[in-house]
Amino acid sequence: MWYWFFKYVLLGPLLSVLGRPKVEGLEHVPSSGPAILASNHLAVMDSFFLPLVVRRRITFLAKSEYFTGTGLKGWFKRWFFTVVGQVPIDRANADAANAALTTAERLLGEGKLLGMYPEGTRSPDGRLYKGKTGLARLALQSGVPVIPVAMIGTNVVNPPGKKMLRFGRVSVRFGEPMDFSRFEGLAGNHFIERAVTDEVMYELMGLSGQEYVDIYAASIKDGTAKDADADRIPETAAG
Repeated sequence: MWYWFFKYVLLGPLLSVLGRPKVEGLEHVPSSGPAILASNHLAVMDSFFLPLVVRRRITFLAKSEYFTGTGLKGWFKRWFFTVVGQVPIDRANADAANAALTTAERLLGEGKLLGMYPEGTRSPDGRLYKGKTGLARLALQSGVPVIPVAMIGTNVVNPPGKKMLRFGRVSVRFGEPMDFSRFEGLAGNHFIERAVTDEVMYELMGLSGQEYVDIYAASIKDGTAKDADADRIPETAAG
């Protein structure tokens, strides 16, 4: 109930005025059944504008820090992120990443629409960064279609590092569902998972018009990569 209240009564009208969202390709989102929405990630508000334009409820995997606060503020954050469809995951290590994939697979098994950000974190500069292979492993293990989604302009409405929202124009573009059934039984093969992930990122690049950078966004944020031409940063087994 709260999910729909926030969408249609509280947050939805406000976001519609601030971002004036334009939607393309919404017909590619199935009206029922499991699917993965694989989106680029420019701003925190991506997780609000995307559900705003999709008729079905979307479930996101969210970092566990959103659910571990203390006091009244911590309680409110846990309550809010829960009712708007976010499920906590621990991203601390490979074991935690595997547990997150298990949770995601369970949600898909329940027929839900799952939102994922293959880059693993928000873009630090508006460019599109290398995707992590957890997306591919989940798609191969579950057999569900992957629908690429390009969020455009959310970083104008919700500038990085700013708490106040601004007026702008948001576009949400959905690509055609991607079927990876040709790789059935190959989940766990790193080369196949990398190929699948790169195929999704290529679609996102075309939909969003972003410049692609073949390193992980997290490596820019933590300083382990100095520029876009730095060596590739090894990823964990879980992607």
